[in-house]
Amino acid sequence: MKAIVTVIGKDSMGIVAGVATKLAELELNIDDISQTVLDGYFTMMAVVSSDTKLDFTVLRNELEAHGAKLNVKINIQSAAIFDAMHNI
Repeated sequence: MKAIVTVIGKDSMGIVAGVATKLAELELNIDDISQTVLDGYFTMMAVVSSDTKLDFTVLRNELEAHGAKLNVKINIQSAAIFDAMHNI
């Protein structure tokens, strides 16, 4: 399973660490990651994967709840859907 994780919010210390820790807890490996701060706003995009089949509803709910704790918006979507969306 491969997915795209996006994180957006006001920049603060510990966002990358907090997100990476949660991804590890959910048994997701970070394959690639890019992050930047734009005019005080943190943005991150990561390609994650897992050898096991994971429930996207559970992942989405866990990441959204964790994002609220970090004061950021975290979204996850299947890489297959992301690829299909951008191939139209």
